[in-house]
Amino acid sequence: MNTSRKISNDLWYVGASDRRLALFENMMPIPSGTSYNSYVLIDEKTVLLDTVDQAVGAQFMENLTAVLAGRVLDYIVVHHVEPDHLASLTEVLVRWPNAVIVCSLQASRFMKQFMDIPEHVQFQIVKEGDSLNTGKHTLSFVGAQMVHWPEVLVSYDTTDKVLFSADAFGTFGALNGNLYADEVNFDREWMYEARRYYTNIVGKYGMQVQNLLKKAATLDIAMICPLHGPIWRKDFGKFIEKYDKWSRYEPEDKEVLVIYGSMYGHTESVATVLSGMLADKGCRNVRMYDVSATHVSYLVSESFRCSHIVLVAPTYNGGLYPPMENYLLDIKAHLLQNRTFTVIENGSWAPVSGNAVKAILGEMKNTTVLEPAITFKSAMKETQRAELEALADAIVASLF
Repeated sequence: MNTSRKISNDLWYVGASDRRLALFENMMPIPSGTSYNSYVLIDEKTVLLDTVDQAVGAQFMENLTAVLAGRVLDYIVVHHVEPDHLASLTEVLVRWPNAVIVCSLQASRFMKQFMDIPEHVQFQIVKEGDSLNTGKHTLSFVGAQMVHWPEVLVSYDTTDKVLFSADAFGTFGALNGNLYADEVNFDREWMYEARRYYTNIVGKYGMQVQNLLKKAATLDIAMICPLHGPIWRKDFGKFIEKYDKWSRYEPEDKEVLVIYGSMYGHTESVATVLSGMLADKGCRNVRMYDVSATHVSYLVSESFRCSHIVLVAPTYNGGLYPPMENYLLDIKAHLLQNRTFTVIENGSWAPVSGNAVKAILGEMKNTTVLEPAITFKSAMKETQRAELEALADAIVASLF
């Protein structure tokens, strides 16, 4: 059944949502599923803007066929070559073999790496500043390299003032009837997953996102059509502000995030006592996460959000507890910076986890580590409560 949606007189949504997929990129949990957005511009020439993942390919083809209503497909604009947006291209080309693919030069090369493009297929290579006229509409192309792949272009419909933003301004989550961000409570229902999407997918490329934001600021944008998540048609200034803050690696909230690893509960008890002390001293919204039980994508997202991060970890095999090490390497890879860390270590006979944590933090930009780090052996004793209390005071002083 055709599930396409009309966006404007000439623009249609032909994408679909996958509520069965458990892991995005086979790594990140997506309990609410994900959408794969694709758009069709019906003008003197017809234009398909990106395809979809194979998981929803059948629905997409039905939608596309219905919207074209017997017309030929003239152009396929490929903003981003990642397979969740490219996988259905070969099927489209089988149905409309004379469609011209419009993309960047690097995108055309990547495309041929992923799939066998028939020799007869024509490419129209475009770069920033180039445009595609379809009749009433003109698509102007803007470079968005490394947001989050090097071949990425975004396009701007100068007639209807629509920005087709590729992976920028996207979010995890299937669309549930409401196609537009203003039809849902985005802050309550979507922002958490939008942050997790940005930080884990695009987070490493803050400088490149800043470049794109500067270009977008020169455009008169009435609507933003991303490749994942709802469409923005009003009040998107706040979301752009989030992107600006995330891409400058500035914390959203002056709050404390406590991440701990614990094999038998003793290290967890230290984290619990400290969190209680912080609450008693006026810290609101303290968040605690077990690094072994929480997928790292959630920890990366929360680390981008919070200003202060407490790391409580045992020693393991003469080094750092592996789940904690994995988390630290992940935030390092995503270039997290401008955060204040506190380090607490445990070890029954040769505690070394604190130094291992500090070694990784030392390789990250603009990080502050509150001293001194605290060492526990096996389990916290009541005689050490004062030491933990002093550490809580230091965190609060840094926070406020």
